Amino acid sequence: MNSGNRMRWFGLVLVFLVCMVGISTPFQHFAAIPNELRLFSGQMKRLQYGVPVHAEVTVDPRILQVNGTAKNSLSVNLNEPLSLKPNRTGQTSMKVKLFGTIPFKTVKVSVMPDLKVIPGGQTIGVKVKSAGILVVGHHLVTDRSGVKHSPGEKAGLRLGDLITSINGEPIHEVQKVGKLVEKAGLSKQPMNLTYKRNGKILQTNLYPEYDIEDQAWRLGLYIRDSAAGVGTLTFYAPEQGVYGALGHVITDMDTQTPIEVGYGEILQSRVMSINKSQNGEPGEKRAQFVKESKVLGNVERNTSFGIFGKMNEQPVHSYSDRAVPVAFAEEVKEGPAEILTVVNGQKVERFNIEIVHVSKQQMPATKGMVIRVTDKRLLSKTGGIVQGMSGSPILQNGKLVGAVTHVFVNDPSSGYGCFIEWMLQDAGILVKAPKPSSKEVAA
Repeated sequence: MNSGNRMRWFGLVLVFLVCMVGISTPFQHFAAIPNELRLFSGQMKRLQYGVPVHAEVTVDPRILQVNGTAKNSLSVNLNEPLSLKPNRTGQTSMKVKLFGTIPFKTVKVSVMPDLKVIPGGQTIGVKVKSAGILVVGHHLVTDRSGVKHSPGEKAGLRLGDLITSINGEPIHEVQKVGKLVEKAGLSKQPMNLTYKRNGKILQTNLYPEYDIEDQAWRLGLYIRDSAAGVGTLTFYAPEQGVYGALGHVITDMDTQTPIEVGYGEILQSRVMSINKSQNGEPGEKRAQFVKESKVLGNVERNTSFGIFGKMNEQPVHSYSDRAVPVAFAEEVKEGPAEILTVVNGQKVERFNIEIVHVSKQQMPATKGMVIRVTDKRLLSKTGGIVQGMSGSPILQNGKLVGAVTHVFVNDPSSGYGCFIEWMLQDAGILVKAPKPSSKEVAA
């Protein structure tokens, strides 16, 4: 065999060995070691890689202890679980050297303040007043010449615009608009409107028109200043007095525009009956408010991940008053889980589900996981996920991991959930870990 053939065969063997190593279990375990770990200061974490290799681990013991050792460096067997115990908040780098000499991995470790919350599940009533007057439609006005048109549309106003002031005066209530319209019409003066559209502040002049059919001055707009409905409480953080609910944004029913909240409140609610889900038709909880004069809390924010605010008192009906740990997005795994929700009256019950898919999300996004109801009791009562169930907390391995958000119309036994991490960030009680300095970037 000449030298050329030998080199060719050697190359083929080398490629084969590289491929075999790449698909081998040890190599896959090595690849599974993350570049970054996030921990809560009060929670232990165990890492299982199952690689029959000894290594030297170097870490700052003031922030993190490995296998209970308060040393900067220790020898470990990666075939056995690694136990990580955070000592205090901060950041450190965990450097791994194979056989104590070969640099292999540098893992950035961020330790954040301990956080536990009380999972919800209670059905709540929600009332919100928008931070202005929302345009939800155009209305045709018949003028004195018999021509039908919309003064509001002529002034450039579109569906979803939020009118925040009229003639320089803040406006929040629909009932106050009528008098201003009549005054402007009789004086034949334009109304100067300030409004928001896609986050931009705009202005326009609108001339009211006298409607000969209604015998009144009109804007030619359908407007709304409030919304109400029911949903599910996701969590309550007693130390901060903050709650989160719904798991998705509240939008106007006609324009599907997210409502910018000016003021809102949450109330106790009771489920009266269930309209079961079926293929092609999602069901719903039929509920009514209980003691509307007794307000549980306010609504300060309406975001992609739900509503948030201060809670005056926790609803009396709960599955447990015990606070539980929360999970970061990367901790959520495919497999069995549970949800807490109400299907009758005010009783919070626990039901089995399966997390069938988990999305890897480094930044907040609403569709974090796909879930499927496996509990026969819940399927018999509701047909799966129904409207009003959004916000139901999802628990896995004793931790609060997310909230139910949407139902699949063509398969109501399944739907989406969001990670609890993003809800906690919007609630203002979980601060995103700071970016590492250039010295802390994984090698």
